[in-house]
Amino acid sequence: MSATNQRMQDLKAKGVDELKRFVLIFVYLWIVFGLFSLNQAIILRNLSYLTHGFALLNAAIFAKVMLIAEDLKLGDRFQSRPLIYPVIYKTVTFSVVFLVFHILEEAIIAWWHGRNIAETFPVLGDSAFIGAVCVWGVLSISLIPFFAVREISRVLGEHELWTLFFRRGTMATATAGHSER
Repeated sequence: MSATNQRMQDLKAKGVDELKRFVLIFVYLWIVFGLFSLNQAIILRNLSYLTHGFALLNAAIFAKVMLIAEDLKLGDRFQSRPLIYPVIYKTVTFSVVFLVFHILEEAIIAWWHGRNIAETFPVLGDSAFIGAVCVWGVLSISLIPFFAVREISRVLGEHELWTLFFRRGTMATATAGHSER
């Protein structure tokens, strides 16, 4: 096989891997953002397909932001520590990144529509800061399962985690293998 063919196959494999990562992140974020939109629509009694469309668009944008941040090794600190450390660190780090991008997005939309940018910050009571902290907190809690599964996958191996979740009889096999040691 020539070096060019090998590079093309490597590039294709990397593209497929990147697409899988994007789809998994996108689906998770779409569910989270969709639930946020549904919650807001129920509270405001304003069910709109437009907000769910924004959840879909935001999931795609934030999935790409997350992939870029991961490629820049953002959140890779504490990899050698117990899993709770990288899970919490990534959760906090990425929820801050998401909150910043969300505020920027809202500011751009407000500017586009000729509204005051200050109106776009999430407000709770009289404080935009408390509103932003609440949004960040909810987002952080929502990201914990995602990063927990990702970190467990990193340690066990992606194939092993997939097998544990989706193969029948896995526990019996794992228990039999464990008792032989």
